[in-house]
Amino acid sequence: MTLVLLLFDIDGTLLEGTTRPVAEAMRTALADVHGVDTSAIRTQIDTSGRTDGEIARAILLDAGVCAERIDALADRMRESCCRAIARLLPDDLSSAVLPGVRELLEWLAVQDDTRLGLLAGNYEATAWLKLERAGISDAFARGQGAFGSDAEDRSALPEIARRRAGSGAAPYPRRETIVIGDTPRDISCARADGVRCVAVASGPFPPEALAGADAVARDAVELRRILADVGVGRPPDPARGAATAP
Repeated sequence: MTLVLLLFDIDGTLLEGTTRPVAEAMRTALADVHGVDTSAIRTQIDTSGRTDGEIARAILLDAGVCAERIDALADRMRESCCRAIARLLPDDLSSAVLPGVRELLEWLAVQDDTRLGLLAGNYEATAWLKLERAGISDAFARGQGAFGSDAEDRSALPEIARRRAGSGAAPYPRRETIVIGDTPRDISCARADGVRCVAVASGPFPPEALAGADAVARDAVELRRILADVGVGRPPDPARGAATAP
């Protein structure tokens, strides 16, 4: 049986209301590592769908920090940010789980034809901390997926996730991979790797802004129906044959 690899974004897709503590942790880390006061920066930086590392770089460049220093202190920046988020994030995020998400994950857990992974712009430690405190981390396998700590450019993340999910010889097939997210950047990163994308309009973007996806769901309830339409939860079709080439 060929398994479909579903790569889920977190903020706006699985959870809501967790971006503010992350932004505060980012501000704390920028001050701690680089001495940058973000309140003095007037440039409006669009953070939707960007990785934590990319956001930090954009802020630092705007503050006049050179790229060489940003690169040299990237690990310290990540570690400082993750320490701060562990302190700032509420201990109980159960109320942050978007409507229908728990039921969706429970349904996917009993399907024999799916594998679940994360594809998140957050640093990996931050991503797992959010899901643990929300009570849904068990739906996703450790050591899988891709995160903002793997690459600053989100378009690089699907290939990293497919490589981790694949065999030793080849990444997971593109044809059997679906990115699920709530921003145009989720769609763009899927397109960059040649994989499918289902967008969910449960974040800041309305359905019309997500029209570049293969399908758009209004929420997690409709997402389940769309996934069923593309074959998740159905017996394999013998006419399709074995797994396709990556």
